[in-house]
Amino acid sequence: MIPPQEATEIIFNHLFTFPAETIELSQAHGRVLQEDVQADRDFPPFDRVTMDGIAYDFDDLKGDQPELVIEDMQLAGEPKKTLTQAGHCLEAMTGAVLPEGTNTVTPYEDIDVQERDGKKVAVIQKMPAQKGLNVHDQGFDRQKSEVLITKGTLLSPSQIAVAASVGKAQIKVTQAPKATIVSTGDELVKVDEEPKPYQIRQSNNYAIRAALANFRVSADFFHLPDSLEKTTAGLADIMEKYPIVILSGGVSRGKRDYVPDALEALGVQKLFHRVKQRPAKPFWFGVKEKQNAVFALPGNPVSTFLCFHRYLQPWLEKSLGLADRPTQWATLNDHVKFAPELTYFLQVLAHSDKSGQFSATPIEGHGSGDFANLLRCNGFIELPADRSHFRQGEVFPFIPFVR
Repeated sequence: MIPPQEATEIIFNHLFTFPAETIELSQAHGRVLQEDVQADRDFPPFDRVTMDGIAYDFDDLKGDQPELVIEDMQLAGEPKKTLTQAGHCLEAMTGAVLPEGTNTVTPYEDIDVQERDGKKVAVIQKMPAQKGLNVHDQGFDRQKSEVLITKGTLLSPSQIAVAASVGKAQIKVTQAPKATIVSTGDELVKVDEEPKPYQIRQSNNYAIRAALANFRVSADFFHLPDSLEKTTAGLADIMEKYPIVILSGGVSRGKRDYVPDALEALGVQKLFHRVKQRPAKPFWFGVKEKQNAVFALPGNPVSTFLCFHRYLQPWLEKSLGLADRPTQWATLNDHVKFAPELTYFLQVLAHSDKSGQFSATPIEGHGSGDFANLLRCNGFIELPADRSHFRQGEVFPFIPFVR
């Protein structure tokens, strides 16, 4: 057996590289950016009015309640207008370009508009503290040609909005690889079948597929019976079609756990089998040249869940070109005792309290088969193998279920 950190290093030493493709921006959510996105003009691209009100030259204000004649209106989306006379102003709407000859905006709530001799006059009730109020200066946020989004970013709604604002109708991202999830075991039946008293429905494959969907990686399902011959033949066909092969079950030391032998027969290089951890000790990982990466996960649901988030997801993120994310940490808010000399991935419910401290409450279930316990948790705390007692208030790495 090897420790988790060594397993991680081995996995990271066998990253895959997936090609780039250009897609429509509307399809880019959850994809990994493969180009820098630059500003095609200043942000904002003009001096922008930020409040509905009147625009004027600050130096024209005289007295405690100055009066300005309203000579026109500047609407959002209109070309820039020009203030023609001193002592005048233009009504200006939020988002409009600041009219030529003006430099300050006072909102409607701070003025009183009156009719005098057929003219509209704005009486300023609250004097502005300084020139330039309620004006968003051109280029104040970002400059033309400045990099706004860097290569390696996972595209979320905020990045997509910025990309749209600079005209990126199409965008270069990492091509989503093909993956397959292979369940094993004669005890499993399809989700729409009625299980016999000694059977259970497949669920690990659905959990993994849902997690892969966060990166827009689609996965096909296959199921292999407990037969060395059929497992070998099935995997041979599957590995011809899918670079990422994720197996669930059949990797332990049971009499009918045939996955390691089948992979060896197919020429897959075993890089490790068994990790010093709980859950998921029988975890197996190997590669076949640059054709396949094979993650053979223990079949108990909590073990499968842990291996995906602790090992497979980071491998996928790096292979897709996603920028490294920092380790998350959480404070243990209860005492925990774990005697075996194994790294213990403790199920927890983590959240921040009113003081801003991010703490984790242990939610220990009834073993790696108790996947219903995951409903009460949102991650794992990684407790090191060189200790048996872990005190309340200590800080440990936190592995969330979601990115």
